[in-house]
Parts: sequence; C-alpha cells; structure tokens
Amino acid sequence: MDKSKEDALIARDPEITWEDEESLALDNYNGAKALLDVLDQEGVELIFGYPGGSLLALYDALLDSSIRHILPRHEQSAVHAADAYARVSGKVGVCLATSGPGAANMVTGIANAYMDSIPLVILTGQVSTHLLGTDSFQEVDITGITMPITKHSYLVKDARDIPRIVKEAFYIASTGRPGPVLIDLPKNIMAAEVNEPYPSKVALKSYKFFTKGNPGQISEAARALAQSKKPVVYAGGGVITSGAGKILQEVLEKTNLPVVTTLMGIGSVPSKHPNHLGMVGMHGTITANLAVDACDLLIAIGVRFDDRVTSGLKHRFATKAKVIHIDIDPAEIGKVIRAHIPIVGDARLVLEEFLTKINPPAIQDWWNELRSWQKEYPLSYEQDGRLNPQTILEAMGKISGEEAIVVTDVGQHQMWAAQFCPINQERHFITSAGLGTMGFGLPAVIGAQFAKPDSLVFLVTGDGSLQMSIHELATAVQYHLPVKIVLMNNGVLGMVRQMQKMLFNERFSQIQLDANPDFVKLADAYGIKGRRVEQADQVEDALKEAVATPGPFLLDFTISPDEVVLPFVPAGQGITEILEGKE
Repeated sequence: MDKSKEDALIARDPEITWEDEESLALDNYNGAKALLDVLDQEGVELIFGYPGGSLLALYDALLDSSIRHILPRHEQSAVHAADAYARVSGKVGVCLATSGPGAANMVTGIANAYMDSIPLVILTGQVSTHLLGTDSFQEVDITGITMPITKHSYLVKDARDIPRIVKEAFYIASTGRPGPVLIDLPKNIMAAEVNEPYPSKVALKSYKFFTKGNPGQISEAARALAQSKKPVVYAGGGVITSGAGKILQEVLEKTNLPVVTTLMGIGSVPSKHPNHLGMVGMHGTITANLAVDACDLLIAIGVRFDDRVTSGLKHRFATKAKVIHIDIDPAEIGKVIRAHIPIVGDARLVLEEFLTKINPPAIQDWWNELRSWQKEYPLSYEQDGRLNPQTILEAMGKISGEEAIVVTDVGQHQMWAAQFCPINQERHFITSAGLGTMGFGLPAVIGAQFAKPDSLVFLVTGDGSLQMSIHELATAVQYHLPVKIVLMNNGVLGMVRQMQKMLFNERFSQIQLDANPDFVKLADAYGIKGRRVEQADQVEDALKEAVATPGPFLLDFTISPDEVVLPFVPAGQGITEILEGKE
C-alpha cells in the first residue's frame, strides 16, 4: 500500500493503521479464516446470515470457504431459519449478523430458540476491542442483552481463543439441555493473525450434565408403574431432542400405556398410534385432559409442565397422581409440579433402562374409561360444506401421504395444525411453542427445507403472522425452495379475536386487518405462483397443484373470522374446565 492510501485510511479513522488494513486485505491466516475452518471441522454446512461493516473480513473469507451462506432478508429471520434447520436436522444451527442493529434484531429469534431448547451457535460482529464501551458506531452490548436468553456467551478478545471457543460453543449448545450459545466477534479480532490449532477435546470443569438416570430411581419408577391402576405417559419436546421416540413406542407396546403429548412433543409418537390420546392442555383433546386429571401415575418425560398445560395451577393439576419426572435438566425437576420420583438424565437412556425393568400393569378398566371418553368427546368439527381449516389440514395429510414436514406460525392455525395434521415422525412438526413468535413460520420453513431439501415441506400460517416476515418470500425464490405455503386468511388476528369473543363479551379491539394485500398478487410480485381458494370442493385440487408445481407456491384459503379453536381451556382455569361447544 502506498503512502497516499495509508494517509487516506488514517484520515478516515485514526485507529486504522497500514498493518490493520493489510491484515484485512492480504492472505494471512486471520481470525475470520480460522473461524470458518473450525466451523467446517464441526460439520457446519451452511450459515444463515446478514452482512455488515464489522464482518467484512469474515464475508471476504466466506468466498473461499466450502460453507454455504444463505442470505435472508432480516436478521431475526436468520435465527428462525437456523432454529428450524436444527429442529429438522438434529444438528446445531448457525446464524450470523453484524454488530449493533444486526445483532439486536436477532434477540427475538434467540429467545425463541432458548424457550424451546434448540441448539444454536449465534455469531455476531462487534466493534473493535479498543472501541468497546465508547458508544461507537453500531456498538451494542449483545452479550449483556442476551444473557438471560442464551445458555452461554463469549466476547472474543484474543484471536488465539477462536478455535477453543468455537469448539466449546458447539459442545455447550448440543449437550445436556440444548440451547443457543452466542459468540461476539470484534472486527479487529477477525482481522488478527491466528496460528492456534483446533483443540481435539473440550475441557470445561464447571459444565456438567447427567445422561444416565439413577438406577435406584428408575427401579422405583418401575415399581410404581406395576402398582398403578390409571397411568398416563406425558411426552414433551425432550423426547424428540434425545431421539427417544422409538424407545418410547417400545415402552407403550410392552405396557399398553396411554400417552399424551405437549405441543413440542408432537411427533414423539405417531398421531394415529392407538395409545395416543392427543395433545394435552389449553387446546388439547378432552380425553387427554380428563386422563391427566384422573390418572394415579403421571410419567412425565422431557416436559417442563408449562402453563399452557397446567394453567400455572400446580395445586389443581394431576392432583390424584404420583409423578415420575424424567428430564435432563435438574432445574426443571420440581420447579412447577412436585416430582415424587425424580429422574435426572437423557430421556432415551432412561427409557432404555426403564424398559428392562417394567412389567405391564393391569389397566383394562382404565382403557375402558379412556375409550368411552374418546367416543363421547371426539376431536371433531362441523362438516357443513363451508371452507374450514380442519378440512384443509386433513387434505394436506392425505395428499402428502402423512409424510410431510409441517411448519407453523403462531395463532389459531397453529393449534388447528397441532390438532388435525397427522404427524408420524419425530422432527416433522416445527413450531414456536414457548415464546409463541408470530413471524416464525416463513423463515422457519426455509430452514426446514434446507435441512431436508428432498422432502415436502408445508408452512401453515395466518395473514397476521405471514406479514411479520413476508419479505422472506424473496429468500424462498432466490434459493429455488419448493416450500408450500398454506395461508389461512380470515382478515383478523384470529386467536386474539377468539379470546375477545369468548372471554370479553365480543368486545373486539384492534384485531381487524382491513388493509391486507392481495396475497396471490403479492406472491406473483415475488415470482411465486399462487392460487386463491374460497370453496371446500376446491381444496384438494389446489393442494395437488401446489405440490406438483416446482418451486414455492402460495395457497390463499379464505376462512371465516368466526372459526374458533376448540376445545379451549381459558388461561387460569383447571385442565378440566373446558369450553367445547361452538357458538
């Protein structure tokens, strides 16, 4: 670099020296290249990210990397896409954003992953270390901002630490109870020369987790099962995270136990398994709720007894039951509901040992009672020729052979999908459960399709949710993703309207989406084929067209704003205080 160029650089920023700029521009092995190399060694195949000034060295290095970069249209979308990629693939998702507003835009996505225990490594650009704490351009304390919603975080202050930190981050994110780990990367650290080798193992003395459960507690659980008359298995997201679905089904087949699932646990057993009573909780089946209320033994596996199931009423939930709680996170044991037999460990490993010790209990009378409830309270809807959401979802299942991956946004459509979409495999139902993030769906279906490029992937969304991330239609087009968007368009914020209708005497407030666009025309503007469906007899043909069409396709289904999700347990009510009738 000649003296005139060096003077120009120094004039622009007195902290920039000739050596700094050279380290960015020349072929030295810098922090950015080291970062990409260690990501590659961790098996990372793609990153969802959005560039910016603090990440120029990293984006330059990406040009020579085998890692594929996916460019969404918003940083929050990058996190949601990586989140869904992790849920579908079982791998650690990776996302990337620049400093300041880019990093801050990721916060909702990080919180979403944290609430649902999804393994992510989040990379954020940061201002140079000598500018930290000076309120410099595009500086935010992202490690401080995200401390409550990450499993761990790092601010890298020495480029030599990059290989160790990255290996630790992936280990922490994916082991024990999974969760997001953030690595904040100052600009000068990305440019600095690095010679540190990639570590062969992780040594974290302060980080410990249990895998195998206590044998004595497992034996006690087996004895409790043998003595029970009305047992119920309560399966959550931890079953799917640990890959325990198959062993759980072996337990069910050996013991003939009934099973209910949480929203996160959908797919842990096939929807149509004869022992499956359905989802439990606010919008669960009446049989599932009655079973949990009446049981004398509740075997809770990989659940956190969240308020969507318990209503936060620990003294009115499963009060007749002895509770066996199996979870890898000891902090969850006894946090909400007292566990009579606590077992801390990986769900799959615990169930494998449990299976060797159990004997089938005599529960035929219990099954007679459960079957009578199922007959009396089926999960049904009015089939009166109108276009309704249940018809759409059942047709989706039929056309896909019940093998599609289903991604949802948040709202009424999410609950209808949980109730009526047939899900027969783990990692085939992807939804924002703990945080309930509207706008999750479209970036998530993109991440899901990247995880399984040859699979049929549906997005079930609403007109409110879709507009929170509708810019990601461009991402689907750019990468030629064959995602199929099922839009339930009722012109309102449906779930809020339903609660105002049922709980606030129809005093509707700020729920009307009067200025909705023509979604088919909007899809066309992005280069996406679409079709509007207004009649029930058009549903199957429209879905077949969407599936047969290469690339993305949007189906705009016009449904009534008066459609409600039933059954419904109002927040704060006991699990059997169910509203079930249509008005």
